[in-house]
Amino acid sequence: MFETVERSPFLDGMLLIASPMMEDARFGGSVIFMCTHSDEGAMGLVINKRANGVHIRDLASQLNITRKESAPEIPVLIGGPLEHTRGFVLHSSDHLMDKSSLQVGEDFAMTGHIGLLEATIQGRGPRKSLLALGRSGWDAGQLEGELRENAWLVCDATPELVFDTPRAQVWTAALAQLGVSASNLNGAVGRA
Repeated sequence: MFETVERSPFLDGMLLIASPMMEDARFGGSVIFMCTHSDEGAMGLVINKRANGVHIRDLASQLNITRKESAPEIPVLIGGPLEHTRGFVLHSSDHLMDKSSLQVGEDFAMTGHIGLLEATIQGRGPRKSLLALGRSGWDAGQLEGELRENAWLVCDATPELVFDTPRAQVWTAALAQLGVSASNLNGAVGRA
């Protein structure tokens, strides 16, 4: 007999991929890593929209953090339209801060504490990371409504897709993970 595995109705640790049905221009072509999702609402970070003209070396200088030259370059992204003056580090789960890090599944964590950003800039932080300025958020039931309206497609998040794929290719790579070609999409996704 087959064993049925129940999947949580919540999307923590998953990716939302903006579909052509997305009516909110701020999210067109976006891929969002879902950090939290519950009956009370949801929070995620856009992982494929670079913050134009913002580089980690400039932020390090503004925050008086000495950047180690051998430290990896950390992409600086626009995480969403909310709290855009606040930084969130989406990172591998190999470096957690006790009460400041939210572990999301086995492979990911999100930290909004400057201590983790400093450790990362100095080359002693997590193995993989992205810095998002701002976040995306939904009130209770709002995301579920957008999913019913076919605004988003959902796929599994993998470290390779989240951290290693060039930012400009994340949307098409996420679609490919679902077996969908961007060229085959049109404004009627999911309408039967």
